[in-house]
Amino acid sequence: MNDRILSLRLFTRVARTGSFSRAGRELGLTQSSVSRIVAALEGELGVALLTRTTRAVTLSEAGTDYLARIEPILAALEEADQAARGTGELHGILRIGVSSSFAVRELAPRLPAFMNAHPALRVELLMNDQRQELVAEGVDVALRFGKLADSTATARRLGAIGCLLVASPAYLKKHGMPDSPAAIADHSVIVGPVGSGRSWTFQKDGRVTSIRIDGRLLISTNEAAIAAATAGLGIASTSLWGCRAELAAGALVQVLPEWEIAPVELHAVFAAGRAVKLSARMFGDWLAESLADGGESAQTIAA
Repeated sequence: MNDRILSLRLFTRVARTGSFSRAGRELGLTQSSVSRIVAALEGELGVALLTRTTRAVTLSEAGTDYLARIEPILAALEEADQAARGTGELHGILRIGVSSSFAVRELAPRLPAFMNAHPALRVELLMNDQRQELVAEGVDVALRFGKLADSTATARRLGAIGCLLVASPAYLKKHGMPDSPAAIADHSVIVGPVGSGRSWTFQKDGRVTSIRIDGRLLISTNEAAIAAATAGLGIASTSLWGCRAELAAGALVQVLPEWEIAPVELHAVFAAGRAVKLSARMFGDWLAESLADGGESAQTIAA
């Protein structure tokens, strides 16, 4: 690898990971070698790109600007290299931002097919139930559910995921099965990340009805919301992928199955102001196809 390109790639990985040793492991170099190469780059530029303390490595103001300028160049170079090889095989590192629940329940089980097709590609799953700052955290593609906030980021719709209400058999035995959306007002509601607005909207035979919800338990992750519902704390709104295992095991039961709840859209989001990596685009293509061909999921996840 060209020394200049190596120094730029090492700098970007140190900047994104906050670690000389981790950047070295990724590229097969020692921590001391990475530190020396990045220091030489700073010497050549005549400016400090990184601020080093005993506790952390952070970007300087000049380093932040430099990183934003060189990442698109490195991405374009990587894409040119892959095009020149003509094999369609991906190389480099792909950083995917995704919620922990979707990663564990849907993405990770599907991922071998993608990674086996591209054995030279390194994949990092950045699991976070809060929305990542794509540029600041070095995310190449983020998987996001629901309505997208206004931004200059590029997004691709991957599909729409059907939602449903669930509760444990023990809870329903004690409190009864609601026979209409309005009857939910008499039940305990778990407000989770799916359908977490202040109202739930249902449709049946062309009739639309909305109910206002006011749950005692508010939870920011799907896994915790499903665990709470399984423990009998109330009725939760989730998606089929978010509770498929619990439904199959009988730990949860669908509530109001005859009523349809509006699906939640899934998008692949790419950082603004930065060239989209070929690997990120191809991952989005693959995931859309995988979800559409997902057997049972195809009924509720369709592009």
